[in-house]
Amino acid sequence: MKRSLLAFILLALLGGCTVGPDYHPPTIATPKAYNETNGISAAHLAAIPTNGPESLARWWTVFDDPELESIIERAIHNNRDLRVAASRVRQARAQRGVVAAGLLPEIDATGGFDHARGSRNVTFPANAFGGGSSGGARSRASPSPHQSRDASDSGGSLPSSSPPGGPQSPLGLGGLPGAESDIYQAGLATSWDIDVFGGTRRSIQAAWAKIAASEEGRRAVLINLLADVATNYIELRSTQARLSIARATVESQRQTLAIIQAQVTNGLATEFEYQQQIAEVATTTASIAPLEASERESMHTLAFLIAADPTALIGELTVPREFAPVPDLPPLGLPSDLLLRRPDVRQAERNLASATAQIGSAKADLFPKFSLTGVVGLDSSRTGNLFDWSSRYFAFSPGVTWPILDWGRIRNNIKVQSEAQSQALTTYENTVALAVKQVEDALVRFDREGAHHAALSGAASASTKALGLARASYEQGLLDFLSVLTSQRSLLAAQDSLAQSDAAIRTDLVKLYAALGGGWEK
Repeated sequence: MKRSLLAFILLALLGGCTVGPDYHPPTIATPKAYNETNGISAAHLAAIPTNGPESLARWWTVFDDPELESIIERAIHNNRDLRVAASRVRQARAQRGVVAAGLLPEIDATGGFDHARGSRNVTFPANAFGGGSSGGARSRASPSPHQSRDASDSGGSLPSSSPPGGPQSPLGLGGLPGAESDIYQAGLATSWDIDVFGGTRRSIQAAWAKIAASEEGRRAVLINLLADVATNYIELRSTQARLSIARATVESQRQTLAIIQAQVTNGLATEFEYQQQIAEVATTTASIAPLEASERESMHTLAFLIAADPTALIGELTVPREFAPVPDLPPLGLPSDLLLRRPDVRQAERNLASATAQIGSAKADLFPKFSLTGVVGLDSSRTGNLFDWSSRYFAFSPGVTWPILDWGRIRNNIKVQSEAQSQALTTYENTVALAVKQVEDALVRFDREGAHHAALSGAASASTKALGLARASYEQGLLDFLSVLTSQRSLLAAQDSLAQSDAAIRTDLVKLYAALGGGWEK
């Protein structure tokens, strides 16, 4: 028997193979270079650093803002979405352990006690246990409980009771007819599904790919978090700059109002001009409250991103801070670099690998499954001799199953997994294309916002001079007050637009860093 068992295991293992397609990363075509650099000056392109990964790893430091760096560090350590993403990685690792356990035998400790009495009305063939006539004679047996225990104690074993659902022996559920019996049991049971055709190994490959995909997912969450913190911080500082402009404008308009009031008293200005300036002051003042609300909302959002109370950063961020000069463009590299740098692209590729492995797992169900089960233990009617050598029992059962008629279940499951692989491939291709698009979008926006900012800066400078000239001419009686009002409005609009452009050009730079996959090394 031992030789037969060994031969069975060797035959299964030697005949083993791994069915299903082997995974090879697909070749994805990407542009040779980014096209939206055409509008960027050669001098600007020359200033781009070449040390790619080093420059991208902690990109937020290029803004030279210690407050921004502090908030980002707190977000990295405390953000809830990032904690959930890290938990998904641990979950995927644990799931791989669940799948990998299928390669190894399962061993269970067993034990129990059974007290049973068989029905006296059970009739069974006289040769049911290997003896009696061959003519199918029927007999009744009513051994005493003492007799049944003696049989067990001498090294025999009582026939086991049947589970619910139908007797599996001629004795019925209670054991020997009319006899009460006690059985104490302790032992080990093992079962092993031998992975001959590699279905479990393919499932393990899929699980490893899922671990890598979940890790890339965590990195993608990190990149989005860094961009969200930086974007909201820039928006906060921009709002505060716009508030400063509005408040300074109100103060300047009130000074103008005082001058007009004095002129009205001296008969040098009309009541109409006075009321016009009052309306101008009120209009500018009205713009302050929405900006103050936006300022608080940005503070609340930043606090949320670091998993703090919504008002936790108000004291820290109330004092406005001016922007440092706009940094240069980051190292762009080649579009093909995105396949290695962007976590969402890497995650899509790992999902494709997992889907490919699942096809092999499904195909393995077409082939026979080899298994080995066994039990060893001790049986006795009394606890006193339960652990005697003569109480031992064992059974080993190699087996094989091969689905013959499953009404297309297995082949349809293979089709399901094949379609999942096709979807994963398309998703991968789409993710690569989207990554290239996002870089191109960020490049053109950064470049065009630079031109927009330069024009607004010139407009703000000219509007400042125009307002000074208008006031001087009005005081000398050379211009009417409408010219002063127009100059005030033009200056406020130009300064406010310039402040928003200051934020936009930096936000575009943040989006470019994120599109290039910067920051996930943290």
